[in-house]
Amino acid sequence: MSLVLTAGQAADSPQFVPVLQKVRVRLPLGRPRTRPDAVAADKAYSSRANRSYLRKRGIKAAIPEKKDQSANRKEKGRRGGRPTRHDGDLYKERNTVERLINKLKAWRGIATRYDKTPESYLAGLHLRASMIWIDDLLKATG
Repeated sequence: MSLVLTAGQAADSPQFVPVLQKVRVRLPLGRPRTRPDAVAADKAYSSRANRSYLRKRGIKAAIPEKKDQSANRKEKGRRGGRPTRHDGDLYKERNTVERLINKLKAWRGIATRYDKTPESYLAGLHLRASMIWIDDLLKATG
């Protein structure tokens, strides 16, 4: 999991690359990988820049295309390029991210952002994420 803290009014899509750069995929053996096999995101992340970043790194994208992007591509005809591929089964896994966000926001301090400084808010996010992770580990082992 990777957390990047931004201003409250900042859009999510520009943070796509900085979040992915912080992701570390841990396997049972060896050092953590810096490249996940796939990324599932909602339509807000469907931009040419995000898709090209994933393509350059060899990461499979499960991001549905926005209707206006699709219409613009079709309007251009052959010059519009190929339609984006969308793996519906992989996209269903995005539900886990949404559930994690809901679990994080179950803590009132995170949902309403009572903390005065970004550092203390981020520390609260890390603490809550750690608690969720430990809880899931305990459920899996026992």
